[in-house]
Order: sequence, then C-alpha cells, then structure tokens
Amino acid sequence: MNKVTNTLFTISLLASVPAFAAEEKMPDKPGVPSLGQIMGASGVNVSGYIDTSYTYLSGTGAFTGGVANRVFDTTRNNFNLQMIDVTVSKLPSNGFGGLVNLNFGPDADVVAAAGPGNTKEVQQAYVHYANGPLMVIAGKFVTMAGAEVIKSPSNLNFSRSILFGYAIPFAHTGARMTYTVSDKLSLMAGINNGWDAQKDNNQNKTLEVGFSAIPVKPLLLAGSLHSGREYANNAMGTGDLGLRNLVDLVATYNATDALSFILNYDYATQENAVTLGEKAKWWGVAGYANYKFSDTWRVALRAETFDDKNGYRTGVTQKWDEATLTLAHIPTENVELRAEVRADKSDKKSFLKSDGTATDNQTSVALQAIYKF
Repeated sequence: MNKVTNTLFTISLLASVPAFAAEEKMPDKPGVPSLGQIMGASGVNVSGYIDTSYTYLSGTGAFTGGVANRVFDTTRNNFNLQMIDVTVSKLPSNGFGGLVNLNFGPDADVVAAAGPGNTKEVQQAYVHYANGPLMVIAGKFVTMAGAEVIKSPSNLNFSRSILFGYAIPFAHTGARMTYTVSDKLSLMAGINNGWDAQKDNNQNKTLEVGFSAIPVKPLLLAGSLHSGREYANNAMGTGDLGLRNLVDLVATYNATDALSFILNYDYATQENAVTLGEKAKWWGVAGYANYKFSDTWRVALRAETFDDKNGYRTGVTQKWDEATLTLAHIPTENVELRAEVRADKSDKKSFLKSDGTATDNQTSVALQAIYKF
C-alpha cells in the first residue's frame, strides 16, 4: 500500500513540473513601437513610397526641337528607380502644423524648382494653419491645376499625361487659403512666385483662384485660374516678360463603385512668348476611364489631345495625341504592380528616332512596381 502511494505521489510530482516551470517562465518582452507608431501617437504622420519601373520607347523620348516628349519615363530601354518619396506631416484640424515632402531619384530632377541636375527635391514644405472652415498654407506646395499629380500612386496610369507635363505647372512657392463653405463647396485663393519658381525671378507674382464642388453626389468639379507675368523662358529667367494665364477644369464622375470617369481641360496663353508682341497659345483635353474588376485588379484608359499652336511648350508647332492602357494589380495594401502600353501621334514629324530621323509617332511599353509605406 505504501509503494502504491509513493508511486502515485511521484507521478503527481512529475506531472506538476511543467506547470511549475511555466509559472516560473519570464514574461515576453513587450513589443518595441516603431518610429512611425511613436510619431503617430503624437499626431505626426510618416508615409511614402518607392517607385521602380522598366520602360521601352520606340524613339529617343525627345522631339526634333530637343524638348523631351515624355515627363518621367524618358529612357528607351532601361530598368529605373523613378522616385523615393517621404512625407512627414502634422496637420491638425485646428491650430498650427506643417508638412515636408522630400523626393529622391530621377523624377525629382524633372520637377526640381532649382532646375535640372537635382536628384533630390523638396516637393512640398509648408506651414499649415486651420481654424474651423479656414485653412492657410505658406511655403512650397503642388499646383491645384490638373487631373494628375507628381505622386505616382495617386495616378491611374504609370506614364504622365501630356497635360500634366506641358500644359500646367508642377508646384508653387507662396501662400494659399482654402475656405470650406459647406461639405459640397470649397474655395481657394493664393499668391505665389510663379510657375515652378522657388525664388521669384522677375519680381512679379502669380495669382491663383480655384474651387472644388459636388453639385450632385457622383460628380466632383474642380477648377482653377492662374495669372501672372512670366519670362518667355521661365526656367532660365530670360526672354521678354509677358502675362501668362491658365484655366484648368477637372470633372470626376463615379458612375458606380467600380467604374469612374475623369475629364480634364486646359487653356493657356503667354504674352511675348517668342518675340515681343507675339502671344503663344496652348490647350488640351484628357479623358480617363477606370474600372475595378475586384479589390485587387483594375484597368485604366486615357486618351488626350494637345494643341501647341505656336510650338511654345513642345518646341514644335503641332497637334499631339496619345492613348494609354494600364492594367494594375494590387496584391497587398502596400504594393501596386502596373503594366502599360502607350501610343503617341503628331500631325508633324516631330518625334526623334534613334537613327536620327524624324517620324510622326512613338510607342512605348512599361512595367511598374510601387511599394507604399
């Protein structure tokens, strides 16, 4: 009887060892918060993306006059790091805040306010103040014109439209006020140093006014007017000074949760563009359709026409058309993969081929991978 009791006691003791050991085990270390979590807890938001691609152009990516006929996708046959974008912001609904948006890579060189040769650029950096319906920003900020933006993930296609690159500015340095009249109407007004000018090169200012409205729920309308004196060669600050006006209109119609349409119209003039007293004119229309097959697949079509009546924007007096088809796959929340084909056509032999001859068309294919953080 004692042997049985001793055996049962031993078995019971051994069985209790794992439980005893588990009770004595040190607790796991608490997870160390990331920098983004720490800053997020204080109201500071950190975000960005890495944009990479492969591009192939049938031509050189330039017009016969020497002006590039593409915005960012300018390489004939190449794997590219397009952009590394980092944004740090704190934009409270009331009170003061700020935003800094830094760009690194070849795309930064294209939009650099300091001119070419800069693979790093401050895309935006401004002080923000909000008080109820009123918001004011002062510093450098992107233009309110256009249907497309510098940030690639916010666009439907990989390549940028003709209007994005040749009809409108990229950014301004100055001050802008936005007043929210209601949830269906906002009004904007501002003053700045001009088109893509971080420092004023002519001691004249450009005025901007705009609006954003929702007349009916599926339809969003936006418009802006920019007016100011600019040099004929604005980037170099040379040539004659003349008044430059731009009217930009964008309509977005969300037909269903899966299908949406965008229409963008631009009309602009520049006085004293080539010679004193000569006014240059350019205008264009771009249409977009985007259809979501599912949460992870979509297709986008863009078609546009651009009339450079005096050759002021492209270096060639021409009417330039293009059509682009983009298939996009979003396998995860942070990743977007795109495949694209594009065809460009001019009414002049303005596209430069690799053998030095000219043609009236250019085709391209591209693959793009974006990682957002």
